[in-house]
Amino acid sequence: MIRDLLRKIESGKALVGGVGLGYVGLPLVREFVRGGARVLGFDVDAAKVAQLKAGRSYIEHIPSKLIRQMVRSRRFRATDDFARLSEVDVILICVPTPLTPQREPDMSYIVSTAESIAAHLRKGQLVVLESTTYPGTTREVMLPILAKSGLKVGRDFFLAFSPEREDPGRKDYTTRTIPKVVGGYDRKSLAAATACYRIAVNTVVPVSSCEAAEATKILENTYRCVNIALVNELKVLLDRMGIDVWEVIHAASTKPFGFTPFYPGPGLGGHCIPIDPFYLSWKARQYGLTTRFIELAGEVNVAMPRYVIGKLIDALNARGQALNGAKVLVLGLAYKKDIDDVRESPSLKLIELLRAKGAKVDYNDPHVPRTHKMREHNLRMASKPLSAAMLGRYDAVIISTDHSCYDYPFIVTHARLVIDTRNATGGVKRGRRKIVKA
Repeated sequence: MIRDLLRKIESGKALVGGVGLGYVGLPLVREFVRGGARVLGFDVDAAKVAQLKAGRSYIEHIPSKLIRQMVRSRRFRATDDFARLSEVDVILICVPTPLTPQREPDMSYIVSTAESIAAHLRKGQLVVLESTTYPGTTREVMLPILAKSGLKVGRDFFLAFSPEREDPGRKDYTTRTIPKVVGGYDRKSLAAATACYRIAVNTVVPVSSCEAAEATKILENTYRCVNIALVNELKVLLDRMGIDVWEVIHAASTKPFGFTPFYPGPGLGGHCIPIDPFYLSWKARQYGLTTRFIELAGEVNVAMPRYVIGKLIDALNARGQALNGAKVLVLGLAYKKDIDDVRESPSLKLIELLRAKGAKVDYNDPHVPRTHKMREHNLRMASKPLSAAMLGRYDAVIISTDHSCYDYPFIVTHARLVIDTRNATGGVKRGRRKIVKA
């Protein structure tokens, strides 16, 4: 069985199935098509499937022209019919892994996908989970569901985990050039997954098990979460001491060893860093351990949107104005610059907090013309155009995302008050008294 699968993969005859065509799945599908593979993409969202069939992209950094080329090549098709899972030789799972309101892992997307696969699983297939999750998910959650098919892992089908490493907006690395960590349920599964990913990525990094691969991703994101929490906490302290944290970070960065710069902000965004460390802390409790360091970092980062609101309240009070009834513009809805991804964006939390305190809130983001349906946020808004007259109508402007297209001297000149969470106005010479660093 494994020889037949490897022969298909290495000869280019394997049909690759990608489940979940979002910010992770669609770039991955793109690289498999570029590598010469035939790909069948699956998504529960019929609207997304229809757009792809029509050659239209819904992700900014993947142009529609590329989707049209993929479709015309006849190496890519999209469907919402999960019964067709039996047609593919490889199934790559790229579905969301959010948190519950109690900050515990929400495995519902992985479970429902595994159940769909189990209903159509056949001999000779490779199943790979890419969704970021806690160590043990592939073996403890995925495998028992797949085993209900009556097929035996390692003999009839093969199972692996390979964590996604997408970072939307990056120019220096792509899905193809970022090394791919792969862990298999057994040696045969690892061999099949390694051969498969070599079609789409330049460097494959095999590890000893699914659990080692799962833990690799959690370590990467926990490392960033903890260090961002450190600079966020320093930001609050140094602000109270009258010291510019951005100047301090820049100075510390001149040390050629032993220091890696991280930067503060209005909170954490993206699908990984705000979520993944809590997966690990939840899993640790099953082993009788408390990951206090990780949980404290999460608390610090979660508190940042309220810190920004506090700075805004103080600045308005100094002008004899209350936040209740104030008109506030949030600049940037995406969680980082120059992308259209709003997953877990602190801007969303800022808007909700401002509204809860009676403020009238709008946003501007040229990358996000309007909001869409989200799991946790019900914001029906459209981006407001920037102009001198428009800026002057707001009591305060909060810079939450520092898109490259923003003209900060223009914004500072025409805004009444600027709450800068990103040091975007650090080089602005005029209007310094209008700027409050947060």
